[in-house]
Amino acid sequence: MDRAPAHAPARPRAAAADPADVLSRLFHGRSALGTAPPRAAPVPAVTGHAGTSSARTGPAGTSPAGTGTDTGIVIPPLYCPDAVRDDPALADEVNEELVRWAAGIGIYTGRLDMLRSCGFGRLMMLAHPDCDSADRLLAAAKCGLAEWAVDDHWVDEGEHADPGLIGLRTALAHAVVDPVRLPPRYERQFEERVAAEPVLRSFRSALEHLAEFASPTQVTRLRYQLAVMFVGYNQEAEWRTSARRPSVWEYLVHRYENGFFPCMALTDPVGGYEVPAHEFADARVRRTYMYAGAANCLLNDLYSMAREDPGDTNLPRVIAAEEHCSLQEAVNRTAAIHDEVMHSVEAESAALAALGSPALGRFLEGIWNWMGGSKEWHATTPRYHGRPSGGTS
Repeated sequence: MDRAPAHAPARPRAAAADPADVLSRLFHGRSALGTAPPRAAPVPAVTGHAGTSSARTGPAGTSPAGTGTDTGIVIPPLYCPDAVRDDPALADEVNEELVRWAAGIGIYTGRLDMLRSCGFGRLMMLAHPDCDSADRLLAAAKCGLAEWAVDDHWVDEGEHADPGLIGLRTALAHAVVDPVRLPPRYERQFEERVAAEPVLRSFRSALEHLAEFASPTQVTRLRYQLAVMFVGYNQEAEWRTSARRPSVWEYLVHRYENGFFPCMALTDPVGGYEVPAHEFADARVRRTYMYAGAANCLLNDLYSMAREDPGDTNLPRVIAAEEHCSLQEAVNRTAAIHDEVMHSVEAESAALAALGSPALGRFLEGIWNWMGGSKEWHATTPRYHGRPSGGTS
């Protein structure tokens, strides 16, 4: 299934502004980023970087005025890069292997045609343009689908979806993701429970595949992000059980927990390199990475609205309730917040790439490309455009 590694996309020259000055203004401090003195370095490949054509683009095939949804709401064009590459053959290969794996694990039983139509294999192909290995993309797709399965099986449309059980279920999922060790007699009971729950089996299988090429440090990063995601699901469950709609600030905090961060954390292992631990943990890098993930969550909120239940929680509905405006106005305000965040990510990534190691520069470029691939997938997948048979949210 492997192919020769792809060449990383060419990067434009560094921004004219002094990177150290940019970071001083943005972060008001310094930390040990890299081991060499600050130097000129390529900035992340940003489609439509300042000084070139605008990065403000609508979904593929739509007019600059934005795109409509099944609800009649118009999503304004968003400031976001375009996908770097589109390889339908590679996408189909990964997608078919992913559906085959899901069938063997037991997730999405009876909904495999729907799963195939969503094109999660295409998402990984678009989001990781520096990887031509179908096997690595498949490992990332397995991890992503296990995460989606939590939502689709336990939260929204599963046979036993019950917000009151989310705490129990995510605790078990964490025990699989960060493997527990029990005395033998109790270990057998735990394993019986795992064997009976397809979602738990999917996490175990996905992480085993990832560990074939990711370092222990990279797998641990994913484990951490999954633990945070489980916390986010519990927060959402409280809203459901109490019938309480959160405030805007609370919802934005939630999107730092329940988001795409586990998928994005795989940027460097899928690409075949590793960001040094001290740089990955640097507060400035972490801040920019998390802000990028938050922006992608807002994009998801906009594109998934058309197929969500009106009672579901997303930023436009939270804004409309708190600010007493129409849903269209709330959508426009959500898009404006998204664009504000994206501009910050763009500036901070360029400055960090100029000061950090080559691996960090490649990672920041990869995060930017990940968002461009995600935008293309969100704009075209049947998961959010037309309800596929047996669809999920």
